[in-house]
Amino acid sequence: MKRLAIVSGLFTSLLLALPAGAHQVWLQQDGKQAKLYFGEFGDNLREVSPGLLDKFVSPSAVLIGPQGDRTLELSKAANAFNLSASAGKGESIVAEDAHYPVFENKHATPPTRTAWTPAARLVTSQQAQEPRLALDIVPTGKPGQFKVSYKNAALPKAKVGLVTPSGWMKEAHSDAEGLVQFDLPWQGVYVAEVHHTDKTAGERDGKAYDIASFVTTLSLVQPKGLKALPAAPAATPNK
Repeated sequence: MKRLAIVSGLFTSLLLALPAGAHQVWLQQDGKQAKLYFGEFGDNLREVSPGLLDKFVSPSAVLIGPQGDRTLELSKAANAFNLSASAGKGESIVAEDAHYPVFENKHATPPTRTAWTPAARLVTSQQAQEPRLALDIVPTGKPGQFKVSYKNAALPKAKVGLVTPSGWMKEAHSDAEGLVQFDLPWQGVYVAEVHHTDKTAGERDGKAYDIASFVTTLSLVQPKGLKALPAAPAATPNK
């Protein structure tokens, strides 16, 4: 029992230092309210405040539309950041936290300091869009096809996961042009997720890091198809 308690304590400490393992941020909107969540979309896990949601320093969001860009305000609620506007027809939203604290993985050999950048994009259609985020995934205009880019250049061999609220998931890798193709059989919300690690050292907010790690999601609604499966039961937030 003592050994189990020690292992549990180590895991808790690691969870608090790291960006909660495979967690991501994603955007969803219902009616006129758009929200930025942190957790695991496919597990119906939304981190809360007080809790891991408080690790975020200054997330930002921009509404992109035919009339140009509009910077949105974010206000922290119990389990999300509320955005001051939602995306209408032909509009999209991008969000990120470029100031997430640099953390050190002391279990790596040698210990590695990482600058983690979580980001998200929400689209209201599958019309082609241009990249805006450092690591981005955008629709190409072809149903179910997306393009992955890093610093505006196509990113080949990137693993992309596509998931629904029920936990249904598919994975594929981008080709030489950064393109990846999925079937979208269910109605409702889909979230695509992509990761990338840049081993170029740098500095963030006065703190040096060894590698930069990025995770970006793309949220979209598929209006046609099979009736959506029920969402997974809500998972308990981490403390």
